[in-house]
Amino acid sequence: MKRFALSICVVSLIASLAFSSLAQKRAADPTAEAGKVITTDGLMNHIKTLAADEYEGRAPGSRGEEKSINYIADEFKKIGLQPGNTDGSYFQKVPLVGITTNKNTEMKVSAAGKNMQLRFGDDFVARTVRVVDRTSFDAEMVFVGYGVVAPEYKWDDYKGMDVRGKVLVMLVSDPPVPDPKNPKQLDSRMFKGRAMTYYGRWTYKYEIAAEKGAAGVLVIHETGPAGYPWSVPRGSFTVENFDLVSKDNNMSRVNIEGWITDTKTRELFAACGKDFDALRKAAISRDFKPVALGARASLQIENTLRRIESNNVVAKVEGSDLKDEYVIYTAHWDHLGIGEPDAKGDRIYNGALDNATGTAGLIEIARAFKRLAKPPRRSILFLAVTAEEKGLLGSKYYAENPVYPLEKTLAAINMDGLNQWGPTRDVTVIGLGNSTLDDVLRKTAAEKGRVLIPDAEPEKGFYYRSDHFNFAKLGVPALYPSDGIDFIGKPKEWGRQKRDEYTANDYHKPSDEIKPDWNLSGAVEDLRLLFTVGYRVSQSAIWPAWKPGTEFKARREEMLRKAKGKM
Repeated sequence: MKRFALSICVVSLIASLAFSSLAQKRAADPTAEAGKVITTDGLMNHIKTLAADEYEGRAPGSRGEEKSINYIADEFKKIGLQPGNTDGSYFQKVPLVGITTNKNTEMKVSAAGKNMQLRFGDDFVARTVRVVDRTSFDAEMVFVGYGVVAPEYKWDDYKGMDVRGKVLVMLVSDPPVPDPKNPKQLDSRMFKGRAMTYYGRWTYKYEIAAEKGAAGVLVIHETGPAGYPWSVPRGSFTVENFDLVSKDNNMSRVNIEGWITDTKTRELFAACGKDFDALRKAAISRDFKPVALGARASLQIENTLRRIESNNVVAKVEGSDLKDEYVIYTAHWDHLGIGEPDAKGDRIYNGALDNATGTAGLIEIARAFKRLAKPPRRSILFLAVTAEEKGLLGSKYYAENPVYPLEKTLAAINMDGLNQWGPTRDVTVIGLGNSTLDDVLRKTAAEKGRVLIPDAEPEKGFYYRSDHFNFAKLGVPALYPSDGIDFIGKPKEWGRQKRDEYTANDYHKPSDEIKPDWNLSGAVEDLRLLFTVGYRVSQSAIWPAWKPGTEFKARREEMLRKAKGKM
């Protein structure tokens, strides 16, 4: 009986210790319980609303915007979030100019006595972001390789040529420089090897063309290097476009910016007596010099203009003892609106995955923060931004006109398209290794038996294609997680196949709608991870930082140094 009594005591002691350990664990991680409010049903309900036809594709300045921003603000109110703007509202006004280009135009090219006519939408697309009713060019064409000027790589595709008033034709992406020791691989010392740098982005191509005083720029579209099919620029340029408005009405921007298909480019080069493949190969060398094509292009663009005030939606959970410091979660609420019809006649670009899912995730994480027993030490800002599809404009406006100082902002965590195909063993991080935020996510994921993996397609430049980038380039450490590819219970290549199918069939098309095979359980797991990461950053005595060698590190250090000097 004594042994039995002793056994009972031992069992009781073990149980007590186990319960105590579990209780301590729960106390140490309050996100475990609060995160349970993030559910598949909650996500799906938000997505169904935001991606519904009545929201008209959520274009800025449309009835779809009004419905979208009011829905998001109302959800934030229901949750109990405070208005995020200092004026007491849930909105930050973002002044935009809407520019609709007349598509009934052709570009005429004369070369070696031959005349070519390029059809808008089929052969090329073009626009101007200058706030003018019409503009044109009639100028010589020059091939400038990749159009890159990168002093740190001793690279200059212009080699001193005066290209003012010229139409520049350039390749998309970075120069894929071969490794001299292994020509089958890329030189990791040049433009980060496979990983795209900002020099590879079409936005940079237009910026450098403006600096050089070009009359126009045509980026050659190739599906592999661009990362998407021709339907993407075609769809984007054949609807109303937007831009922020500078004091000079954007007259410092390049006159005309556009894309040209690779097929039409080859035809053009052949008419000029040039070998496109040979010139493209020459362009991957530092020795490349710009090539006058011996052709002249003319184009006139007419615009319909309207000035609008779009909106970022801003809400917050106020922190406790460090409430004047911030962690930001971002997602863009907008999509492409109503545009060119697909083969079925559907003209509404619903943007269910891109980015009704991310916006739904933003709302659900906000619910989780409000479910915490105690508020976090730092304030949490929830920012649903406008006009991401028009060039990351809403996040750019916030970053350049922050409601709360960037030097007081510890991190930006971005959600742009959630996993809709079920749970994964991994989490993809776009730009993995850039900041210590990755370390926080890695530890959090490991606790759930999951691992981090880098972007499998760094050459597509995804790091520069979503809203976190506007925070990063101004110095704020930014985290951009994406869905994993190792799906539980699925073959090894299944995840990548699903991603490729989406890119080919649905990305920026009316068919981006909720599908019968959607399984949001993986998205829930990802959101709970991001909730915990943001919470831990908000509690930590150590601020996130850029890692050595990262292009944004110096900007952050300068920002914090100036802020310290003002104290």
